[in-house]
Amino acid sequence: MDELMAGLTNEELAAEGGELLPDKEVLSVLDLFVNLDIAIDLAAPVDLAVAANANVAAPIDAAASLNALSSGSTAQALADQGTLIDQHISGDAIATAPQDASIDQSNDVVDDGTGGTVGTGDTGGVTTDETGAGLLDGPLLNVDVDAAIDADLAAPIAGAVAANANVAAPIDAAVAANIGTIDSEATAIAQQDAIITQDLDDVTAAATAEQTAEITQ
Repeated sequence: MDELMAGLTNEELAAEGGELLPDKEVLSVLDLFVNLDIAIDLAAPVDLAVAANANVAAPIDAAASLNALSSGSTAQALADQGTLIDQHISGDAIATAPQDASIDQSNDVVDDGTGGTVGTGDTGGVTTDETGAGLLDGPLLNVDVDAAIDADLAAPIAGAVAANANVAAPIDAAVAANIGTIDSEATAIAQQDAIITQDLDDVTAAATAEQTAEITQ
């Protein structure tokens, strides 16, 4: 721009004046108040008894041989197992789980655990009179949630397990492999001789679960 803008003279500046802006009204768009009181009485007495008589034998014999990406190689695996197992059980396996539970959950007062009630507070709600005054005061959306939950849970459990068992699992395995080879030989021999004698003589497996529960909710 070739022409300069004309500025204010000293007299014009002295004639100017100003004043403070009025206070700005603060309006809340969302007012959310959530008051959640939960009082839970939980009782779960558990009684469990386990008794067992067991003979377990698991002899394992394994042989593995491998030729991978080899030429003119031989892979041989030999597993020879002779097993003689004699198992005998003569005894009692008794599991007894008597349970006597008396549970009183009759207190329906939601409190903070010290005797004082909780959940009291200012909800920040909007009050109006019969003329409708105050409808535009306060938040545009006022949500007031006051939930009180008093739950009584009782789950008495009694269980008993008794077992008499003879378990034998002899395993004999032989593995031989040639992978990607030329003029190779893979041999696997697995021979197993197992003689297993299992006897349960005059045994008793008894499981008793007696439960007596008195629950007041």
